[in-house]
Amino acid sequence: MHIGTTLTNCIIETQRGIQGATGEFTGLLNDISVACKKISNLVDKGDLVGVLGSAGSENVQGETQKKLDIITNEVFIESLSHNGHAAGLASEEMEEICEMPADAPRGHYLVLFDPLDGSSNIDVNVSVGTIFSILKAPEGVTDPKTEDFLQPGTKQVAAGYCLYGPSTMMVMATGQGVKMFTLDKDFGEFLLTKDTVQIPEDTQEFAVNMSNSRFWEAPMKRYIDECLAGKEGPRGKDFNMRWVASMVAEVHRILCRGGVFMYPMDTKMQAKGTTGKLRLMYEANPMSFIVEQAGGAATTGRERIMDISPEGIHQRVPVVLGAKNEVERITGYHNEG
Repeated sequence: MHIGTTLTNCIIETQRGIQGATGEFTGLLNDISVACKKISNLVDKGDLVGVLGSAGSENVQGETQKKLDIITNEVFIESLSHNGHAAGLASEEMEEICEMPADAPRGHYLVLFDPLDGSSNIDVNVSVGTIFSILKAPEGVTDPKTEDFLQPGTKQVAAGYCLYGPSTMMVMATGQGVKMFTLDKDFGEFLLTKDTVQIPEDTQEFAVNMSNSRFWEAPMKRYIDECLAGKEGPRGKDFNMRWVASMVAEVHRILCRGGVFMYPMDTKMQAKGTTGKLRLMYEANPMSFIVEQAGGAATTGRERIMDISPEGIHQRVPVVLGAKNEVERITGYHNEG
């Protein structure tokens, strides 16, 4: 597909090659793009329309919600609930799956989403984003339950994110590689700006929250210590470190120029009885799908993320993703002995 093609035309062209396609999937992705355009507009206006700051409430994970967390969640639900393309919705911001309007037509897809990833950065004007994952609803299910969403990441039919930064970008994978689209706000459409995105297998850049280093397991400490030792260490090269504290921004950087992102297990999480920091269904699975489609790898440090059989809609996991050779090295360190 040529650069400048609209997102809608790219989706239609992709669906033409799928036998028995009905246009429902195209419609669903269009619903998602409309929601992201609305959110982009809100993020752009920020304090001009009073959407910044804390909402004075907490989400299901006990995290303080920003006003935009709540607003963007409502935008996404409104955009996807009424067009007959989705059978069910699940949001990181809601304890239970979303209850669809009783009179709304149902589609054949389940959509899970984090409406505003990295929202702690919104008040300081740092990039944030929306993450989504699309699954097929079980055959014949028109009123899905929570257990219908608990499918491993390998069952995803598509995943993507929308980055709200200096420009608004939609990054999408539908099983045929990763494409990047940039929102032309004068034209009102996402236009293809990068086709067939690939992550280099090797890198000299890592992203991790170093303030947690004293709580890490030994394999992660070993890996970072080797990177920090630079040319004089066992790796024989210098590494750069990055940390934005927004998964969308971290993954986007890796897709654009390579690198590895880590949010590993640590003793603080273990003491709280949690199994990781990031949410399997809303963050780890969709980002793993995208990264693997771009030639990278994604594990918990011990196993492939997309092979995990989910046990809960808000299940958490450790995450190591990005450059294939670095991810395999880190995973190897964790699995030694």
